[in-house]
Amino acid sequence: MSAAQGVRTYPDLVQDLADRGLLGGRWRQVFDAVPRSLFIPSDVWQQLPDRCEPVVGTDHWLALVNSDEPVVTQLDDGAEDGPGIATSSNSQPSMVARMLGLLQAEDGHRVLEIGTGTGYVAALLSERLGDERVHSVELDPVVARQAAEFLAGAGYRPHLRVGDGEQPWPGTGPVDRLIATCALRYVPHALVRQVRAGGIVVAPLARDFWSGALVQLHVQDDGTALGPFCGGASYMPMRAHRAGPHRVDGAGGRARAAGVDPARLLTLGFALYAGARLPGVRLVHQDTADGARVWATREDGAAATAETGGDVLQYGPGLLWEDIEQSWLEYDALGRPGHEQFGLTVTGRGSVSGSVIRMG
Repeated sequence: MSAAQGVRTYPDLVQDLADRGLLGGRWRQVFDAVPRSLFIPSDVWQQLPDRCEPVVGTDHWLALVNSDEPVVTQLDDGAEDGPGIATSSNSQPSMVARMLGLLQAEDGHRVLEIGTGTGYVAALLSERLGDERVHSVELDPVVARQAAEFLAGAGYRPHLRVGDGEQPWPGTGPVDRLIATCALRYVPHALVRQVRAGGIVVAPLARDFWSGALVQLHVQDDGTALGPFCGGASYMPMRAHRAGPHRVDGAGGRARAAGVDPARLLTLGFALYAGARLPGVRLVHQDTADGARVWATREDGAAATAETGGDVLQYGPGLLWEDIEQSWLEYDALGRPGHEQFGLTVTGRGSVSGSVIRMG
């Protein structure tokens, strides 16, 4: 099917990103020069709310590749007969554009990418900065080999390495910019140490409390890094940062009336606040006709489920829903600050020192 018959093309996608203000000047030229289709294998899946669905047929493949959606390129770490969980993908183009904008890479900068994936971001960086200034590391050797083939086929030869991105790349020295294209549960100081003072780290965090968040960190002279949250971001977690399951006893639920509409909890600002106040509590949600349904769990086996207009059911030890509502009342009393009023600091002790509210 031709473009004239309705199939969206890659130039259409790039134009849409530009129209949305996500591609300024030089990056617009870079995206034009690097077709996404060169970095997508023939066997892919589309991520649906409850499953990954195989993409069958050239027209459907093209439609997905030229859309502003992620393209799942691996299930179950490549194992056969697994549960069908997405473990590698080509990221949503608008998110890639946002992250590259936050990276603020300039001529002469050296960039380290954590998570080569299909090689698309490494190609964009190589087009912008030159092959010799781009380093990209991938843990999965099969994914890394495919990325190297895609990059070479497209005419790019950045520095590639198979290994753990948290470990320093021997012989590279500090880089000017670091971008992680896999979600982190926290920002290891080992990543910060790979970036020079004055450099920038851009990474998605896998927050416990329902939402992923994008952070831009500025590396200080003393080796700490700090910066703002820059909106939501949903990425597959770094393998070493995957969260284990919460074991919940679903028998004997205790009912009570909901005091807070669960739909009001689904903002990134509250997710960041509650994530700091209630470590280890996870919240997932589903939109409903009247609002939302949420499920909350905690490491000790406590759980709660609530739906707009309905009662709350609580399970296991403690009163998890009351803890969530108390955090909401605190957040409400602060004026419900947006995500832009939260920042992150990474210390030399190797862990996130805390999410702090910056009022005003």
